[in-house]
Amino acid sequence: MKLMTRLHVNFGAIVLALVNLNVCAAAASDTGNADLIKRGEYLATAGDCIACHSTPNGKPMAGGLSLPTPLGPIISTNITPSKTNGIGNYTLEQFSDALRKGVRADGRHLYPAMPYTSYAKVSDDDVQALYAYFMQGVAPVDVSAPATALPFPFNLRISMAAWNLLYLDKQPFTPDASKSQEWNRGAYLTLGLAHCSTCHTPRNMLMAENLSRELGGGEVGTWHAPNITSDVNSGVGGWSEQEIIDYMRLGHTANKAQAAGPMAEAVDNSLRHLNDADLHAIAVYLKTVPAQHDAADTSPVYAFGAAADDLNSIRGVALPADTNQMTGPQLYDAQCATCHQARGQGSFDGGLPPLFHNTALGRVNTNNLVMVMLEGVQRKNDTSEVLMPGFKNALSDQQIATLGNYLIKNYGNPAASVSVEQVKTLRAGGASSNLVTAARAGIGALIIVIIALFFAFSRRKRRNAA
Repeated sequence: MKLMTRLHVNFGAIVLALVNLNVCAAAASDTGNADLIKRGEYLATAGDCIACHSTPNGKPMAGGLSLPTPLGPIISTNITPSKTNGIGNYTLEQFSDALRKGVRADGRHLYPAMPYTSYAKVSDDDVQALYAYFMQGVAPVDVSAPATALPFPFNLRISMAAWNLLYLDKQPFTPDASKSQEWNRGAYLTLGLAHCSTCHTPRNMLMAENLSRELGGGEVGTWHAPNITSDVNSGVGGWSEQEIIDYMRLGHTANKAQAAGPMAEAVDNSLRHLNDADLHAIAVYLKTVPAQHDAADTSPVYAFGAAADDLNSIRGVALPADTNQMTGPQLYDAQCATCHQARGQGSFDGGLPPLFHNTALGRVNTNNLVMVMLEGVQRKNDTSEVLMPGFKNALSDQQIATLGNYLIKNYGNPAASVSVEQVKTLRAGGASSNLVTAARAGIGALIIVIIALFFAFSRRKRRNAA
């Protein structure tokens, strides 16, 4: 009887131990999965996925944002785990193919407005973490984004297969053994998830990045993404690592630059959320990027100008009947001096920057200056708000050009200028592209060549038969 009791007790203990082991294993699994999801969320933030795949005041990651391109608007897709309208049915392999190869689960190709050419550098482990986050950490939204409808021939997505053969490097990031671990981390983020080259590298006629000028400056719709190589005049060679970190975290660096447009979105949605180690790693890497120099930059683009005040010249002078004839000082006095002060020194608390020693006025490319005057700047983070009103509805093209040239003359690079035509074009959404016409002409020429070869082959065949 005692033996049976012992057996029952021992058996119960064994069962209890097994149950505890299973519970512990399940808890460990849940903890590991939660950690994986959390890491995936951080990586998705580094990749700034929310910026393109969410509309203002819309549900996160539900798509529907219209992204302007020279070929026409590309509409971002729903990347929530919705099984009807999103990516909820994607396997890990299908998710990886979309992220790194630009191929959807249905086999159709994505356009490179989705920066899969950069995400191709992402490691397998990080892809797995991203997959866990998007499948388990993002709320599903059962709403379908409108379809992208580019003009012929770019509406034929199969054409992207040929484009990928030419321009997609599928090789994941390979660390450089001669560099530090920190440098490699910075390179991995800059070239991969943060996809800096997508905006900051110029593109060729087929809209592929011109890697011979990597990070040497590019165009993002109506905005100019400046040179961020190590060149002292054109790039960030004259910036300290801390100044680069401040810019990424705060959206501005004293006496150098402040973020606006797409860069402000990148700061607010992505860069400011990165940890100190990753921000420092990116800064370390950028300071080593091979310099790309623009010949027009004879001095560092942040070093031009000084405090100046010539508003006394307009005191007692009547405004012209035609407001398009207002002078630069008159426009500055009416629209800018209240915030940027009479000498262009900015607000007393530093919240509004000085106009001298400011890259917006130091670059020969003045698109960002015009866009800031048209659209303004509105940024709000956890602790503060930056607000500059836009004058799109208040000032004419002529007035914007006059004011821009006054600002440049007083505080900026004397080699720069703003034209009325430039303002008109940027106000309308940017210059039109000839790429569609060129592509259609190329296809037409190819068809003619094929027909000519067919007839030549047929004639030769008939001659041989005779």
